[in-house]
Amino acid sequence: MIKPKILVARAVFPQTLERLSQHFDVESNQADETWSKAELARRLADKVGAFTTGSDRIDAEVLAGAPHLKICANMAVGYNNFDIPAMTARGVMATNTPDVLTETTADFGFALVMATARRIAESEHYLRAGHWTKWSYDMFAGSDIHGATLGILGMGRIGQGIAKRGAHGFGMNVIYHNRSRLSAELETDCKARYVSKEELLKTADHLVLVLPYSAASHHAIGAAELAQMKPTATLVNIARGGIVDDAALAVALKNKQIAAAGLDVFEGEPSVHPDLLTVPNVVLTPHIASSSVPTRLAMANLAADNLISYLTQNKALTPLNADGLAA
Repeated sequence: MIKPKILVARAVFPQTLERLSQHFDVESNQADETWSKAELARRLADKVGAFTTGSDRIDAEVLAGAPHLKICANMAVGYNNFDIPAMTARGVMATNTPDVLTETTADFGFALVMATARRIAESEHYLRAGHWTKWSYDMFAGSDIHGATLGILGMGRIGQGIAKRGAHGFGMNVIYHNRSRLSAELETDCKARYVSKEELLKTADHLVLVLPYSAASHHAIGAAELAQMKPTATLVNIARGGIVDDAALAVALKNKQIAAAGLDVFEGEPSVHPDLLTVPNVVLTPHIASSSVPTRLAMANLAADNLISYLTQNKALTPLNADGLAA
């Protein structure tokens, strides 16, 4: 029996490849090479399925070279690498990996809040450089987490997880802004209060961004928004690059318009705006918020399950465009 052909576009756990190989003829990229759009399309030319990550752009140009493609399973909860309308128009199912990374990502988001507020990276660099010779009363004095006001922009599952950590673990006053307000039950569970975006910016001691990227959220935090924040405030972005105007943020950090920032995502990543590398009051991590071994394995397994289920039973587990394909 001839197995359907799929492409695994980035390196992944060997056990995930083994599972997929039981059902499919798998072309993999365990060398983790970075392919051009043309190379990706070439490799997809005879494939019915693709296992992708957030760095693999699937758009009309790529789809034009992949006439047999039926599904792209993203090993990520975010999917701004997918052109959903183009995929739907070509009859290609799109899936992602929600839920399995919620708690791990919320853990990391709160870790960034703490590292940013308490100047952990900045002080470590100072120590490693051999500058620490004596104690002083104001050495890397940062801001408190406990009892402070935690602001959350984007109150989906991860935002709610961060809210609970702040409210229940650190006695924080939690405020949030979202496209739609949570139910009263969820607000009570998170101990969170809904406010306008303007109030969120002006009131938060620590502002965390957890909203999905779209044209509407591009540069949701730019120079104007940063100017509304407290000079003692911190900003953490674990959402997507492009939600923050990185150039404007670098200026705000340099001028001490806000106290500090913690960033796990960047515009144009893996490139980082060079000005962000020159300011000391920023914690920078390479898009690793979901990077625990159990969670990354769960993400890989869910992406694999989507491929297996859809290509063998015509049923995706976590579809993004099922309604469009059904129409």
